[in-house]
Amino acid sequence: MSVERGDRRTFLVGVGAAVTTLVGLTAGQSFDVLAPVNLFAPRVKGQGPQGLPVNRTAGQAGVQDVILDPAWRLHLESPSRSIVLSRDDLTRMPQAEAVLPIACVEGWSTTAHWRGVQLAYLLQLAGVGPDRTVRLESVQPRGPYRVTTMPPHYAWDPLTLVALELNGQTLDADHGFPCRIIAPGRPGVLQTKWLHSIREEPT
Repeated sequence: MSVERGDRRTFLVGVGAAVTTLVGLTAGQSFDVLAPVNLFAPRVKGQGPQGLPVNRTAGQAGVQDVILDPAWRLHLESPSRSIVLSRDDLTRMPQAEAVLPIACVEGWSTTAHWRGVQLAYLLQLAGVGPDRTVRLESVQPRGPYRVTTMPPHYAWDPLTLVALELNGQTLDADHGFPCRIIAPGRPGVLQTKWLHSIREEPT
């Protein structure tokens, strides 16, 4: 019995050491001071376009031609109204700013300064009800998160933006140009890039 207890203790100590080592070698994705030991993590905090890592580029998503086409438009739709907006239309609307973190399922997280139009402003403009779930669609032709939904408490949060700028610059193509969603408390995969449409979800 004492041998079994010893083996179990040795096993648990080994597992704990392995987990601690893995966390230590990937924590550089989120903490500047640990960046030099970021050996296994796929992204590095502070590196990438406009100082943010990218987990899916515009090239990988196959959207370059669409997002750079002057004919690109953002579609807002509800049962009562349909609105089509250019990027210039969006820039002429009241602008809001938010400092929000963005976190990826790959393990990295970082905080950035975002500027754009409050999603709530656009939903009100389109006649979307304040208790309605919103459907967000990207221009990317495929991918598991090409279409996402956002419950009302996120959609109407004043910090949730259709972002046009990141860290004081026009959004880079890899970060979602012409516009993207950024909302507090949402995983990065649900912060839809390369927006095509915002619609009231049918009941």
